[in-house]
Amino acid sequence: MSLLHNRFGLKPNPSQAFPKLPQFSAFMKPCRFEGEVRDLEVEGTIPPEIHGTFFRVMPDPAYPPYVDDDGWFNGDGAVSAFEIKDGRVQFKQRYVRTEKFVAERKAHKMLTGKYRNKYTDLVELQVRTTANTNIFPYKDFLLAIKEDAHPYAMDAKTLETIGLYDFEGQLPSTTFTAHPKVDAKTGEMLCFGYEAKGDGTPDVCYYTIDSEGKFTQSVWMTAPVVGLMHDFAFTDNYVIFPIIPQLCDIERLKEGGSHWEWDGNCPLYIGVLPRYGAKGTDVKWFEYKTSFPGHTANAYEDDSGNILLDMPLSMSNVFFWWPDAQGVSPDPRTIKSDLVRFTINPAAEDLQLAQPEVLIDHDVEFPRIDDRWGGKKHRHCFFDHMDPSLGTDFAAIGPAMGGGYPPYNSLGHLDLETRKLDVYFPGSTHMCQEPVFIPTTDKEGEGYLLALVNNYRTMMSELHLVSTADFSKPAAVINLPMRLRAGLHGNWVDGQDLQLDFD
Repeated sequence: MSLLHNRFGLKPNPSQAFPKLPQFSAFMKPCRFEGEVRDLEVEGTIPPEIHGTFFRVMPDPAYPPYVDDDGWFNGDGAVSAFEIKDGRVQFKQRYVRTEKFVAERKAHKMLTGKYRNKYTDLVELQVRTTANTNIFPYKDFLLAIKEDAHPYAMDAKTLETIGLYDFEGQLPSTTFTAHPKVDAKTGEMLCFGYEAKGDGTPDVCYYTIDSEGKFTQSVWMTAPVVGLMHDFAFTDNYVIFPIIPQLCDIERLKEGGSHWEWDGNCPLYIGVLPRYGAKGTDVKWFEYKTSFPGHTANAYEDDSGNILLDMPLSMSNVFFWWPDAQGVSPDPRTIKSDLVRFTINPAAEDLQLAQPEVLIDHDVEFPRIDDRWGGKKHRHCFFDHMDPSLGTDFAAIGPAMGGGYPPYNSLGHLDLETRKLDVYFPGSTHMCQEPVFIPTTDKEGEGYLLALVNNYRTMMSELHLVSTADFSKPAAVINLPMRLRAGLHGNWVDGQDLQLDFD
């Protein structure tokens, strides 16, 4: 690997300071911490049945960028692990040793350019990924994932990077979803890759992996547009692929442009493919008016064979930092995503979707369910929730927030049978990151939510543990002696499956 001439005039940043931009300032200033802290301070009581580890990952650039106004999504993957056992909490954090990270640490500076644009780099890398979007348990290790490449395997106890992982040579595509799904009933892991034959390609590859790690099928499809396919859903008989109208153009990349650009004329496409025994030509691409599908909550089939798909939906470009071709993007304060339910007849000849049912007319994102109910009818849905009337002191915390995704000042729990909404409000100077659900009984939705919470008064991070039976107060607040910037996704691993090496 050698330094290359960058034809766009971009050079390594000689400064050791991060730009004074919102995405690198205040609470979003890069943390750059590796290490461990034992016996975190706990306010309240952690129930003894809570035994396991919460893994999460955040984009956290190790070096200042050399491109102008670099986006916050472009940080190196930093994985956090919080082990909870016997009412105590231990914390570890390590960077994923990607090819990019290792090269830049050796050079003591950033060598890669714009988000998912290899043409702006100063070095040529075989695998450019930052592995910064999800950290997912698989067998007895972890997969650090960004959907532009294969995942990196990490030791689940030490957080040491094992290396790039291709499932023992079975992975058919060049990319791997940041949101693999596990069917609790069958033990299968369902996955896909988009831009599966390289940047700017419309190819999508869906595959299933049995509980022993063997690939049982691979189905190649062609998407109607080269769009952002961040999340998907499954039922007993189908897999469902929403496409966000953020589109990629390879010629734009070659000219040094952004990987993604919002297209206000592109419909929302939702692909429906039979889960088993399908060919690529069996996929149906249903259409709805231009809108932004958020992370999927769940999908299942009703008694009539219809697919019911629950997810947040916005009529605005939620990823406002990637504007349209005219440079226009919405004011983040105006963005709102309702939790909706699409009803899709997979046998329909008419591929135009009807107006979805609004399950809750509130601004929500990062939905989670009790994962044991994935693919079947669920009653409980948890999510990040924004309600300005709750009492957040926006004037006080605004200067401390920095730039990132739209903020959420509370956690929500929606009972889909009664439509009752419970809201947990952590405080007037707090914002919530993605929650994870921790089951404590065999009954759906009985357990706890655990979420990393930003405290903008102390400029420290906290973990809030909330019982799903009582959203009025936290069961415990776990204080970190540091600040962890906005993360993307994480997962809970039960202590029977894994114990960290803190001895």
